[in-house]
Amino acid sequence: MGRSAHPALLSSGALCLALILSSCASPEAGTATPEASEEAQPVTVTSSGEPTPSGQPSVQPSGEPSGEPTDPAADGDWATYTTSDGSLSFDHPAEWDVADAPKVPPEGVLVVVGDGTGRRLATLRTNLVTGAVCPEELPYALLDSEVLPALSQDSGTPRFVFEGRTDPSVADPVAASTLAYGITSAPEPTGPMACPIAHFFTWPPSGAAFGGTYDPHEIYPGKPQHIDTPEAYMETQEYQDIRAMITSLRPAG
Repeated sequence: MGRSAHPALLSSGALCLALILSSCASPEAGTATPEASEEAQPVTVTSSGEPTPSGQPSVQPSGEPSGEPTDPAADGDWATYTTSDGSLSFDHPAEWDVADAPKVPPEGVLVVVGDGTGRRLATLRTNLVTGAVCPEELPYALLDSEVLPALSQDSGTPRFVFEGRTDPSVADPVAASTLAYGITSAPEPTGPMACPIAHFFTWPPSGAAFGGTYDPHEIYPGKPQHIDTPEAYMETQEYQDIRAMITSLRPAG
């Protein structure tokens, strides 16, 4: 998967700059717990400063990524999951946990994907009433990107992105930044500054979200500590599998 070079990113911590669909609150080790995902569901993007896991790198403005597609079948045994309402499907490594939340939203679906050790990797939710608020622009880093034609709507074609923001007003580099991967319909920034992360994409009747956060300091039984830099993490099998899973999202049928 070829990518353009990016400035070195420091190993530090995170401060949420937006409400994003993410693994901000990790369940107990064992099995991915769908209930926990409900605490991290986005409706609008705000500047509320909700905390994310510590240990994320400080983000520097980036260059252009290359968005080469990944073939899930090339990496081993994969399975296909179709949402309970029959609207969407995606592929995932067969050993990962994929489950509907027991407390299903009044409309739409809420699905949690875990790695089999209790760590949540991504969450899928549909029928979101989405909206974005941009209180201020922040230094922006785009590390990876791919257009997803299978999810195109009249309003446009969403993209998979792995991106970050840094809050220059926070003196502690351990608390200044956040990094996340997911699908977005937000306009692509044209310079080194951008609004807070908004990983929502247009999907009937309103919007949907499928993504998670990157935290290099998460430690779970039986799993090694993550790589310290996002560039190095992008070369791991875990990231490549997450990327392949999210970019495989498509209409079911």
